[in-house]
Amino acid sequence: MTTPVPWTPDELTARLRTLADERYHHRHPFNLRMHDGDLSPQELRCWVLNRFHYQRHIPVKDALILAKLHTREQRQGWIRRIHDHDGRPGEEGGIERWLRLGEAVGLDRVLLLSGEGVLPAVRLAVDGYVNYCRSGTPLQAVASSLTELFAPDLMKARIGAWERHYPWIEPSGLHYFQVRVRQGRQDAEEALALVGEWARTRADQEQVLAAFTFKCDVLWSLLDAVEHASSVRADAR
Repeated sequence: MTTPVPWTPDELTARLRTLADERYHHRHPFNLRMHDGDLSPQELRCWVLNRFHYQRHIPVKDALILAKLHTREQRQGWIRRIHDHDGRPGEEGGIERWLRLGEAVGLDRVLLLSGEGVLPAVRLAVDGYVNYCRSGTPLQAVASSLTELFAPDLMKARIGAWERHYPWIEPSGLHYFQVRVRQGRQDAEEALALVGEWARTRADQEQVLAAFTFKCDVLWSLLDAVEHASSVRADAR
């Protein structure tokens, strides 16, 4: 039996882009309604609250990935992600910026930090992602982060949509999205370089695609839960 020839880096990236076009959460009906300006304030608050549960676990999963990296240089690059979200002492990070986003849409940061109101399916999806990074190989864990290749464009679309359709939100609340456009590009380039270095066989590359698909499913599941909760509340009215 002939061993499949590995894809070139460009071919692997093209396959990731094809998967993203099919499965990344930019296509989710909730995101589409958000960008069309069709969400109520209550729906936006529900999304911000539940998405914060995901956000606060990003540095946790990155710490798990950090522990898997074998070289000083790799760890020096990856630890920046933790600083980006948790912040360094005396500096704000992405978690703080998300709390300010919550306040901008009318949520209390005490509520956000308490975790009260987070949907069970969101907890399950986030736990699944963290455990995937804990138990997976370094390649699988890093590859699961490659959704960041497509996040900057989604962030830019979100900023424009919120500015157009939700003027009641304090503009300073959008700072998280604005910062992540730049950070996301840097993170994606570094993760893609690691994956390119490690995934030398077709079997390795298939693992990359599987990890990427899993992460897309996590993000999609989170929005499924929020969309369902929104529809139940609408029916109750």
